This record gives sequence, C-alpha cells and structure tokens, in this order.
Amino acid sequence: MHYPDFQIDWLRAFVATVDAGSLSGAAPNVHRSQSAVSMQIKKLEAALGRTVLLRGPRQMEVTPAGAELLVYARRMLALQAETQTALFGPRLEGRVRLGVPDDYAATYLTPVLRSFASRHMGVEIDLTCEQSTALIPRVLKGELDVALVSRDKAQRGRLLFQEPLVWVAAPQYEAWRRDPLPIAVYEAGSMARTATLSALNAQGRAYRIVYHSSSLAGQLAAVESGLAVAVLTRCSVPPGLQILQNLPEEYDLPGLGAMDVTVMRSKASLRSPAVDAIYEQMVQTLARN
Repeated sequence: MHYPDFQIDWLRAFVATVDAGSLSGAAPNVHRSQSAVSMQIKKLEAALGRTVLLRGPRQMEVTPAGAELLVYARRMLALQAETQTALFGPRLEGRVRLGVPDDYAATYLTPVLRSFASRHMGVEIDLTCEQSTALIPRVLKGELDVALVSRDKAQRGRLLFQEPLVWVAAPQYEAWRRDPLPIAVYEAGSMARTATLSALNAQGRAYRIVYHSSSLAGQLAAVESGLAVAVLTRCSVPPGLQILQNLPEEYDLPGLGAMDVTVMRSKASLRSPAVDAIYEQMVQTLARN
C-alpha cells in the first residue's frame, strides 16, 4: 500500500499555527506569508485526507485527526532539529537562568530537562524555585532568562496548558469537618492563596488561617499533620493525601478553577541561542494544543 509523504515544511506550518493560534501568528515564526502557511496546511490535509484545523471563534482549533497528527509532527520536527545539530550545527553552549515553582518542577520541568540535556550537554542550567509571583518580576527585570509560571495577567507569556487547583487533606484526620475550616495558605500575594480565600468568601464558609508558608513542602507538612486543609495544584498532590470532592453537603467546599501555565522569557535573552533552545523545548514538551 502506498502512503503519502508528509513534507517537513507542511508539518512545521501546522505546528506553528497550533502554537500561535492563528495563521497570521504562525507566519513570522516559519518565515512565510500567511497565504503560504495556509497553502502548506491545505497540502497537508489533502495528503492526510482529513481536516486538521478549523477556524474557531477566537483561534484555530485542532480537530481529532489534527490532535493525533500533532504528537507525531512535534516528534518529527524535534528529530530533524536534533539531526541538523548533530551533523551540521556547532555545539550549543552557554548558561540559562531558569525559574519554576516547586509544584511544577517534578512533574513538568523534569521531562523538559531530560530532553534538553540529551541534546545540549554544553548548556549550564541555573535553576531557581520560587512562587510564580516572585518569578514573574525577575523575568521582567532580566534577572531570569526564562520561567515556567502561573499566568498573573491575560496574554502574559506563551500559554502551555491549564493546571487545576484542588482541595486536599489527610484522610485520617478529616480536617474538613471542623468549624471554622482550618486552612493552610501560601504567602500574601500568592495566586493560589487569592483563589482560595475568594472562593471561601464567595461561598460564605467560615474559615481560619492556621498556617502559611511560601513553599510546597510547608503546605504538605501542614496538611499531612492534620493541622489544616489546603489548596494545591493537582500535579503536586502526593499519593498519601486525599483530593476533597463529593463531600457531604454540610462540608462541601467551593470550586476553584485552574491556573493558566505559561512560559515567559526576558527581553534580554532574545539573542541567546541557549535560551531559544530551552524555550522551544518547553513548548514542544508541554504545550497541549
């Protein structure tokens, strides 16, 4: 059976459009005109025999066929870049000052660094773990080159995915039954703290702050000891804690929504090939559409 060939330029145009959300946004990233990008995607769809993108109310939307293809397209582009670097490119060297909150580090940063290190052994990573509210100003000031953060303002950074916030507790202590509700929160200004208190106030639930800490480890200590319940990102909940859902009506806790997780980079880093490489690796590894 004869299968069609997918030209690398078609795949590059497709991935760039998904990442940018529009044909016009993709065009400068692939150094093509908007009409050329559109034509490449049409050729890709003709070869595939299925539509990969549809025009949505605000941006281009990926079809089920496009979502399936997208996984392979990213892998093919990454392999091409790796091959070009190995055969033709100079060894990438330099230093990248990278920031990430504790709760995103293990789940999301680990696979990024694993892929990046295998391709760019000459790049030194200087990692800072702080809350997003501390990392964002440091990126804006140029003290950090790039950071994975929870978005604090619309349009800031490149959106990668949404991370749900959840209520957690140690099941053996049932702290959610206490009145007022004992809660552990992050430091003042934290987006998770703001979301937690706003949700409780909107529900009219009586609560008492019994513990606050700027670190994930501190939050976990308070919850695991039975001192309080807390709000964490779902990715950071360890196996021993219970995500509180479907509680009896008298103990029901308010919904919390999700964090927009983005990658930000400083203006001063725009001429750094090393930062370019890790930024692209973060998008390729973590972007969910």
